[in-house]
Amino acid sequence: MARPKSDEPLQENSGTRQATIADDANHYQSPPDIEKETAGYSASERNNLPLETASRTTRKNSNVVTAGPLVEDKSNEPPDGGYGWVCVACAFCINAHTWGLNSSYGVFLAHYLANNIYPGATYLEFAFVGGLSISQAMFVSPVATSTTRLFGSRTTLLIGVFFETLALIGASFAKEIWQLFLSQGVCFGWGMGFLFVGSVGVPPQWFSKRRSLANATAAAGSGFGGLIYSLAANAMIERISLPWAFRILGILAFSVNTICALLMKDRNKQIGSSQLAFDYKLFKRVEFLLLLGWGFFSMLGYIVLLFSLPNFATSVGLTQKQGSVVGAILNLGQGLGRPPIGYFSDSVGRINMATAMTFLSGLFALVVWIFAKSYGVLIFYALIGGSVAGVFWATIAPVTAEVMGLKRVPAALSIVWLWLVLPTTFSEPIALEIENFDGNYLGTQIFTGFMYIAAAACGWFLRAWKIGELERIAREKEEQSEGNDVATDDSRLGGAEPRKALPSSFVSRLFRWKKV
Repeated sequence: MARPKSDEPLQENSGTRQATIADDANHYQSPPDIEKETAGYSASERNNLPLETASRTTRKNSNVVTAGPLVEDKSNEPPDGGYGWVCVACAFCINAHTWGLNSSYGVFLAHYLANNIYPGATYLEFAFVGGLSISQAMFVSPVATSTTRLFGSRTTLLIGVFFETLALIGASFAKEIWQLFLSQGVCFGWGMGFLFVGSVGVPPQWFSKRRSLANATAAAGSGFGGLIYSLAANAMIERISLPWAFRILGILAFSVNTICALLMKDRNKQIGSSQLAFDYKLFKRVEFLLLLGWGFFSMLGYIVLLFSLPNFATSVGLTQKQGSVVGAILNLGQGLGRPPIGYFSDSVGRINMATAMTFLSGLFALVVWIFAKSYGVLIFYALIGGSVAGVFWATIAPVTAEVMGLKRVPAALSIVWLWLVLPTTFSEPIALEIENFDGNYLGTQIFTGFMYIAAAACGWFLRAWKIGELERIAREKEEQSEGNDVATDDSRLGGAEPRKALPSSFVSRLFRWKKV
């Protein structure tokens, strides 16, 4: 087709238009093709995509139709509030009646050891009961994720309600240690796993700018639940017996969790989230491996601190009641510390905040816990240490969204939970063996501190990767923009190519400040 001269009007007839469009059919993609290429990116990430992905343009001829930029569907944007706050409140209560209840296991443990409830049972066996309750919650995560994909979040939550209620009522009739393994250990862990997996991904779906605040507020429920039930469980055991303490806790958990399950509403269909139970392709991504390392080492430190601190209090001469108060204050610290962590994560960067608070957890264990020999110092450590000890649970969902993209959060978290089975099962037995070998808690305290520091190192490397990824996206966008300018500027034809920005080194990104 001959190109018209500048002073000749372009003939606007159907034949010309059809020929032009047909001639350029191979120079731009259709919207479905663009959607495939941009799958897995959140709305904010799509804005940072290179222009060749975000916008498809035909040749820069005057008689060629130009395809406009990719238009986002605003109807699928998170409302950043609204009914999302109801979901946050529900997740808060669910965490209080799952992780919060489980945090009171230190009180039950002290009672088991002091009163020989299960004759012949060893401390190591009791340590495995506490570890199983968490590791089994992680172990059933692929099943819970599949249930969410097939039947929705509400069905997953109601299955969790059934298992947790069965566990607590069943534990009230346990007479031997193996029965406690099955009830308070395995069955309670299954219930907690279904409830956790069914609820943890819902609040981030309703928020964008305040995603970390919402997630941390929901996670704070475990801290306040642990505070309440650490004191309440001890009082009920002393006044109305161990069996009835289990039954009352079971009735409370059933009532609250059922109401929350009915009120919880996910947005899986709106965002098109991936609910794969096990996406092995994620293991090919180095950033995902760093995320797994952060979680693995964090749990090795966190579980030891959570279950060992009340017993450590009695080992330095405090009473059992004072030990339960120390455990309760630790949970109070978690409840008070997680919302500020989420709030400042949105301001200074989610990966930045997660890494810094993880490092502080290790530092506090090494410089405060080791020297805490009195009741007052232990209370102080429980409060400040608890405020940052559970940073993993407060930030894992938004950090995963930051690293993997919002659509891949369920599939990525499913693998994360399964990966955490090992550290949550064996962290407390490892700490016990270290204590038995040394005859004191010094080795356990050092182990806890350095596990948190190792986790912070993984977060530090993950931060450097994220900075490099943002630089790559910005560089590709700039190069594409310069390429378009060169194509439209005839005076530049045959000239030198535009100068390309060089990527920064990984080491330099480790020490550079950037909000990520």
